[in-house]
Amino acid sequence: MPIDLNEHLKRKNQQLGKDEPPKGNDEKPNRNTRFRPPNIPQNFFTNKKISTLIGVIVIVVIILLAKPFVVINSGEVGIKVTAGKYDNTPLQPGIHFFVPIIQDIIVVDTRVRTINFSRTEDMGVVGKNQGIFRNDAINVMDSRGLTVSIELTVQYRLNPQTAPQTIATYGLSWEQKIINPVVRDVVRSVVGRYPAEDLPTKRNEIATLISSDISKEMSKFPNSPVELSSVQLREIVLPQNIKEQIEKVQIARQESERVRYEVERSKQEAEKVAALAKGEADANRIKAKGVADAIVIEAKAKSEANKSIGQSLTDKLLQLRQIETQSKFNEALKENKDAQIFLTPGGAVPNIWVDSKSKQKSTSANGK
Repeated sequence: MPIDLNEHLKRKNQQLGKDEPPKGNDEKPNRNTRFRPPNIPQNFFTNKKISTLIGVIVIVVIILLAKPFVVINSGEVGIKVTAGKYDNTPLQPGIHFFVPIIQDIIVVDTRVRTINFSRTEDMGVVGKNQGIFRNDAINVMDSRGLTVSIELTVQYRLNPQTAPQTIATYGLSWEQKIINPVVRDVVRSVVGRYPAEDLPTKRNEIATLISSDISKEMSKFPNSPVELSSVQLREIVLPQNIKEQIEKVQIARQESERVRYEVERSKQEAEKVAALAKGEADANRIKAKGVADAIVIEAKAKSEANKSIGQSLTDKLLQLRQIETQSKFNEALKENKDAQIFLTPGGAVPNIWVDSKSKQKSTSANGK
């Protein structure tokens, strides 16, 4: 039975979801045949969105796992390493990107750090997080070969400008390669110059020498890898026999100081007594000299007065005084008839003495 070609193509297009005639057929389709779109599943676009979302998530996860960036905080610097080569320019605080596998960024702390050279002190986890570490105390032999233990604290920081060169040269354990050996060598060199018994009395001198010598040794490193903040001498642990010897010396010294104090005090007391006696003697001498001077002055004054009086006496004045005295003499004779007259040699004015006892004797004689 002959088959209609157009009908055959129509059925085939419906089955395959195509609306074009098969290739190689030059015959035009029937105009009465309608054009139909391909038969697309209803969930095609939904599946495409899910696939895109999954792809984005995978890419984000890969980025997070690769982590091609790093955040540098304040007090830190970053060192970019490309294929094993260190970049000499340090990365400053902020976010920095790099190419995974090929590049890496090392973050190093540039804040002040502390190392305690101690026998028993333990900083713990908190101390390490704050940049505080502990090393063993430094055992030193003094000038006589006795072992002395030195405890000290060193504060320092990594030089931020030369951090890449320092890490490239010494690695991340640069502290144990720079700080620790330098400090131990300097302490052994300085303390080894003194005998153990002199260490306590010369503590300040030793501490100054240790700090200055460590600074000098640090400055010898190329690129100045470390900035030294401070060196503090904390304790000098002496051998037991040296401690006992020092205690005996201190006791003897204290006793000597006490005796010296007593002698000095006695000497001061004697000097005080002598000073008081000397002061009193000086005062008496000054007083006596003052009295003598007063007598001399008075005598001189009297002498001058007598001299003035003597110079002022004249013959007429003397005659006048004689007349005045004679009149007084006459008056006295009138009042007292028992008065006795004594004449002084040289014609001076006579003196009149009234002798009441003579009168009593005369009365007694008359009564007999």
